[in-house]
Amino acid sequence: MKITKINVEPKSVRLKEPITISLGTIEYSMSAIVEIETDEGIIGYGEGSPGILITGETLKGTTECIQLFEKKLLGVDPLDIEKIHSIMNSMAALAPSAKTAIDIACYDLFGKKANLPVYKLLGGYDSCVKTDMTIGIDTPDKMAEKAKLAVSQGFDTLKIKVGTGFNLDIARIKAIREAVGSHINLRLDANQGWKPKEAVNTINHLSEYDIELVEQPVAYYDIEGLAFVTNNVSIPIMSDESCFDSKDALRLIKNRAVDFVNIKLMKCGGIHEALKINSICEAAGVECMIGCMVEETNIGVTAAAHLAAATKNITRADLDATFGLNEVAISGGVGTEATSLISLSNKAGLGLSK
Repeated sequence: MKITKINVEPKSVRLKEPITISLGTIEYSMSAIVEIETDEGIIGYGEGSPGILITGETLKGTTECIQLFEKKLLGVDPLDIEKIHSIMNSMAALAPSAKTAIDIACYDLFGKKANLPVYKLLGGYDSCVKTDMTIGIDTPDKMAEKAKLAVSQGFDTLKIKVGTGFNLDIARIKAIREAVGSHINLRLDANQGWKPKEAVNTINHLSEYDIELVEQPVAYYDIEGLAFVTNNVSIPIMSDESCFDSKDALRLIKNRAVDFVNIKLMKCGGIHEALKINSICEAAGVECMIGCMVEETNIGVTAAAHLAAATKNITRADLDATFGLNEVAISGGVGTEATSLISLSNKAGLGLSK
């Protein structure tokens, strides 16, 4: 099989409602939708969803980078995934979402060629994934109402955005815990919103609300500060922005800086690198969560769900991006209806089609 053409279409769609995190507000799903055509007539689908607040990429830049990749990838077998990444890495130092678009499409082709769903190719541990629902930053009352709605939709785990000030963060979690009761799991995500000592103080005060974990409490580059927080609170700490690729994962493990690692395809460059991150963490006894960018469509979320279902060490999932969309990019995969249990089909590849 050989790549004969790579089509890329930038797409921007307004979310049902904006979501605010400590870094800013996101209003649009933005994605470079990719189709890789082959000489066997099989088409693979992928997407690159640049989250400028996290990866610093733009939709225009991601689209142009994919177009550059096409020049060197024509004629290459898309199943030679190591070679594909070697070529892309030689052309672009970073550009993770552009690489992810190509990577996802190649794994889709791999599954279609083998006539197997991608989760079977990656390990086949399970065929479904349980996800949480994210509650963006707002007033305590409004966040509590959104939390109650999510629980009514069947979610028993909520991911709560925090990181804008001690008093407000405490008030938000207090209101949500009182609204949903003691049986709902609460995960907090500060998106780098605190300084290390501030994080320790805030997290220790929040411990009375039975918190499952806290994600990325401090700046992504402050590994020493991250370790300080981890070693001085009782609630488990998870990295997100501090771990883009397997080299970051190894550094976090060596420094015993976190209890969990959040993997996102758009940060690391796709499934190929995500598998490396998970293997490093699994060898160290550190469980992973699979996450997604708010900007993603059903293509990226579906690929992440296949990876999560396939691997035992990915024990948590935050794959709710499509629930904020009015429409999906193409047919198949994870839909727009909010559901805590994502069940994967046995269709070949990622189960996506036009």
